[in-house]
Amino acid sequence: MSRTTLTRCGRLAAAGLAAAVAVSMPYAATHAAGPEQATAASGKTPTQHGKIVSLMQHMSLQQKIGQLFVIEVYGRDANTVSDAAKAGNQKLYGVDTPAQAIAKYQPGGVIYFTTRGPDNIGDPAQVATLSNGLQQAALQQRPKIPLNIAVDQEGGALVARFGPASGATQMPGQMALGANGSTDDAARSAEVIGTELAAVGVTQDYAPVADVNLNPNNPVIGIRSPGADPAAVSDIVVAEVEGFDDGNLSSIAKHFPGHGDTGVDSHYGLPEVTHTREQLEEIDLPPFKAAIDAGIDAIMTAHVTVPAIDPTGEPATMSEPILTGLLREEMGFDGLIVTDALDMQGAAATYPADVAPVEAFLAGADQLLIPPKMDIAYAAVTDAVKDGTISRKRLDQSVYRILKHKLDNEIFQDPYVDAAAAPAVFSNPLHKADAQSISDRTTTLVKNDDDLLPLAAGPKNVLVAGWGVDTTAGIAAGLQKRGATTQVLQSGTTPTDANIAAAVKAAEGKDLVVVPTNNAWQINPATGQPTPAAVAQTKLVKALLDTDTPVVVTAMRNPYDVTSFPEAATILNTYGYTSHQLESLVRVLYGEVDPSGKLPVEIPDLYPLGHGLSY
Repeated sequence: MSRTTLTRCGRLAAAGLAAAVAVSMPYAATHAAGPEQATAASGKTPTQHGKIVSLMQHMSLQQKIGQLFVIEVYGRDANTVSDAAKAGNQKLYGVDTPAQAIAKYQPGGVIYFTTRGPDNIGDPAQVATLSNGLQQAALQQRPKIPLNIAVDQEGGALVARFGPASGATQMPGQMALGANGSTDDAARSAEVIGTELAAVGVTQDYAPVADVNLNPNNPVIGIRSPGADPAAVSDIVVAEVEGFDDGNLSSIAKHFPGHGDTGVDSHYGLPEVTHTREQLEEIDLPPFKAAIDAGIDAIMTAHVTVPAIDPTGEPATMSEPILTGLLREEMGFDGLIVTDALDMQGAAATYPADVAPVEAFLAGADQLLIPPKMDIAYAAVTDAVKDGTISRKRLDQSVYRILKHKLDNEIFQDPYVDAAAAPAVFSNPLHKADAQSISDRTTTLVKNDDDLLPLAAGPKNVLVAGWGVDTTAGIAAGLQKRGATTQVLQSGTTPTDANIAAAVKAAEGKDLVVVPTNNAWQINPATGQPTPAAVAQTKLVKALLDTDTPVVVTAMRNPYDVTSFPEAATILNTYGYTSHQLESLVRVLYGEVDPSGKLPVEIPDLYPLGHGLSY
């Protein structure tokens, strides 16, 4: 039986495990099944249950506590001691290699990164070999318990640990899929991501993002959300859960109970969700409920306060009313609850390293992601169990869920992958073709007041000026393939006056100017004023609009940029800047693709949700 089939069968039975379960378990392990597991009856449940009970009976307290943690490790090989990897692992854990970190803590999981220091991700064969090495290190212990290996691969260019350099297919992100509106495309996108990640030994993707993005000034969600319509977001999320299943990967919906209407980035502060309980029920919770009904394996918490649910001001990650009262008891979720990273300021600024993991666990979390000081976190949880702050019953509940998750997803049965086969999965031409065709259905034409588009065929002299080294170069390359002569003036997120003057001069005599922008609307929540980057990008666009050359403005990230220059006659939104999205943009410019994307959010005072032009 495939991992997907087994997982789905297990989920259908998972309204609970066990009145039947209870008769054979010792007291602590019996109650580990929890009230949510009290009604299931499946022919396979006793066998699985018995295996879990046997494993737990042979686990030491230290091994059980280790299963609660998901850690980061430095390096691209489990056993190689490179200078950079050794320095990182020594700083975090006092060991030299990833394998030694696994041996020391026996964690339940590992998360891969490429941009924040650990540098785990190179080519597919390397990542697969790393995964196999980590699993081998985990399976040296007795009882033999494999790892969950996780990553943040949300789709799009914004949160993609497997970037273009890895060879991974760059599927469009959530808001692009929301603009597309096709659940088939959303499912296929998740399936491609899941298939490629599974090929290199990843077992969990911290996706899909299920937040409903209502706040244009949200600094951390934005295009990571499918949009502002809870029903549409729910449809996309459900399709992605099913797509990840088809790709043989476990998915994790985030960030519960909703991070879409906040003005603070929880990486750097503690946002507050001011919605009433009724608004939460209408806006934020439906996508998570839909994901639960679709059989989502796990849900990630948000470091946000929600006074309507917990007036104490505890962030959701540390809030028993939110995690246990709302998610477990009211919404009936019996899968894994995973914290967002505990080293984020939304958690770490308020809760010391010895407090955060204990509070999150007591609130109802099962997996504790990236504690900032692992030795302190591990000791704190151990002490809390020994002194009774965390009961053995509560510990066993989470360990049971973690082991069940690994059995459901066949990680015990098949922890290793074929490293030699992984590159072919990543380079599958069908994956690249689907990424392009799906991206072609996401681009939104917001304004075409002068009927400038589609461009007529034939040679043109075009200036591409604005944000992004790869973005400007990619747009220019697409134009050149169609016979244009191009000049590129890349000016970053905050163009200087000199950049702007150079662009205005270069526009003289050109047939067309294409200006990519990135958050040219953004407001600083502390001051209520546009950020310096927004001011500078807006100044660039308006200076070019004042020339005699036709201008196409392309918002490459959040679609709200039009609010900064409503006088622009031709505006498109791409909701991302993967190579496929850049190609789609150029195809739309020339009319090779009819723009079909619709705004998945409202542009305040300008355009309603669902707006979009076509040729």
